[in-house]
Amino acid sequence: MKLLIIRHGDPDYTIDSLTEKGHREAELLSERIAPMDIAAYYVSPLGRAQATAGYTLKKCGRSAETLDWLREFDRNLIIGPDGQRRIAWDMLPQNWTAVPEYYDKDKWVDVPVMAEADMQNGIAYVQNGLDSLLARHGYERNGNYYSAVRPNEDTIALFCHFGVECVMLGHLLGISPMLLWHGFMAAPTSVTTVCTEERREGIAYFRVTAFGDISHLNNYGEPPAFAGRFCETFSNSEQRHD
Repeated sequence: MKLLIIRHGDPDYTIDSLTEKGHREAELLSERIAPMDIAAYYVSPLGRAQATAGYTLKKCGRSAETLDWLREFDRNLIIGPDGQRRIAWDMLPQNWTAVPEYYDKDKWVDVPVMAEADMQNGIAYVQNGLDSLLARHGYERNGNYYSAVRPNEDTIALFCHFGVECVMLGHLLGISPMLLWHGFMAAPTSVTTVCTEERREGIAYFRVTAFGDISHLNNYGEPPAFAGRFCETFSNSEQRHD
């Protein structure tokens, strides 16, 4: 079984949709995804994901099921003496790296600022949603791996967001999402491919075979959007610092 986890196109957050560039990216993405043999499409309820998926669905004459838990992970945290709220993947490196618990897949939600944001229930909502979906497609969670109840080579596509993508990958791979949120970056319309491996009958584990692939943009000379990244050097005043 293959999961295609697809981030939405370059976002216009003010209207929860896509920028002009985001629409171009979504069109190029559709050229890649629409011809594929996809067993089922799933999409976040948020406008930017719906708009991105719409190009592919129209091109292949398909529909998608909207799943609420695929919405962008939205637990806000109170960070710093000014009380400014930031999402977890916008925390400053010098702050979160000083807390050993953030590196632990189980303990990170118990850090006081995470507990205050009810992070445990937020994470569980996504994890339970993902496990329920995988069970529908034949793979049931069994501890830290999955039982291949109905093993298959189907491909399913999930149009969603970077933050929730990292929560899903953290659950599948047993990694604190803090490491994924801060150590990885999936550009708009990028495609992450996760495949099952059933080396012994009935026992499956998920392996990432490609992360954040934007070959559909590269093929047409469309540069990746910067959305989600921070400045490469502090002296670059044109790129986002905070």
